[in-house]
Amino acid sequence: QVQLVESGGGLVQAGGSLRLSCAASGSTFSSYGMGWFRQAPGKERDFVSAITWSAGQTYYTDSVKDRFTISRDTGKNTVYLQMNSLKPEDTAVYYCAAGRGIDFSRVGYDYWGQGTQVIVSS
Repeated sequence: QVQLVESGGGLVQAGGSLRLSCAASGSTFSSYGMGWFRQAPGKERDFVSAITWSAGQTYYTDSVKDRFTISRDTGKNTVYLQMNSLKPEDTAVYYCAAGRGIDFSRVGYDYWGQGTQVIVSS
């Protein structure tokens, strides 16, 4: 059974940084795509970034390019999202997801973590 556990969220001032972690277990992830999504209150859960587990190819939504960096540590089975230059509009619950490839839509992911809250104050 695949399990994803996020950590690293919190409260930060605008312009600050946070690093989210997603610890994955219960499978071999070499053929997986790992994604980060976020959901603000009253809004849809939107794609943020993704990475292929094997090759480490990365993808970003336009609003976070040049500010966020996704990476993975295959030895630790962990995916990271380094978030710099945070803005109030980045405030959301951030979810880690795993699927059989890369998808910019949530429907492409089979497994989800419980989410971690990020609040960016102005």
